[in-house]
Amino acid sequence: MEMKKPKIKSIPYEDFVDNESLEQMVKELNEGGANVFLGALDDVINWGRSNSLWPLTFATSCCGIEFMSLGAARYDMARFGFEVARASPRQADMIMVCGTITNKMAPVLKRLYDQMADPKYVVAVGGCAVSGGPFKKSYHVLNGVDKILPVDVYIPGCPPRPEAFYYGLMQLQRKVKVEKFFGGVNKKEKRDE
Repeated sequence: MEMKKPKIKSIPYEDFVDNESLEQMVKELNEGGANVFLGALDDVINWGRSNSLWPLTFATSCCGIEFMSLGAARYDMARFGFEVARASPRQADMIMVCGTITNKMAPVLKRLYDQMADPKYVVAVGGCAVSGGPFKKSYHVLNGVDKILPVDVYIPGCPPRPEAFYYGLMQLQRKVKVEKFFGGVNKKEKRDE
C-alpha cells in the first residue's frame, strides 16, 4: 500500500491574511494525510498551569480546618488539581492564607511569599485574612493580608464553607487561564515606561 505524503508548501508571510486562510491550509493538509492542529501555545500552557495549582498552606486558625476538609473524600480537591499541598514555598504555585495574621507573623509570611517561584498567587481565606475579622480593632492583628502581599482572590466567610473554597479556587483558575505566558503584560507585571 502506498503511503500518502502531504503536500506542504512553504508559507510566505502574505498567506497569513486571516483565520479563514489558515483554516483552509489546515483542511488541505489534513486531506493530504498530515495531522495539523491550530491553537495558541499560551492557551495550552495556561490550561496545564490552571489545572495543577499547588497550594502552600499558611493556616493559623479555624480556616485551616475547613481547608483540611477539602482533601477528604466528600469534597476531594484532587478533581480540580489542587491536591498537591506543599510545605515548601519553592514547590508551590499559590499561597492560601487561612486565618488570623498577627503583626509578629507578617514578616514570616512575607518571607515565604518571596521564596515562591514566579508566577505566584495569593488567596486570602476567611474574614481574618481578608480584613482582620473579629480582631479588626486589635493592636496585634494585621487588618487584611493585602497590606503586605498582592492578593489575587478573596474568599470571605468565618470560616468559609468548602464550597466557597472551591468557588474561590475556580476563580483563580479562570484568572490563570487568561494570562499571557509568553510576553505581554499581566496585571502584576510593571510596565517599563
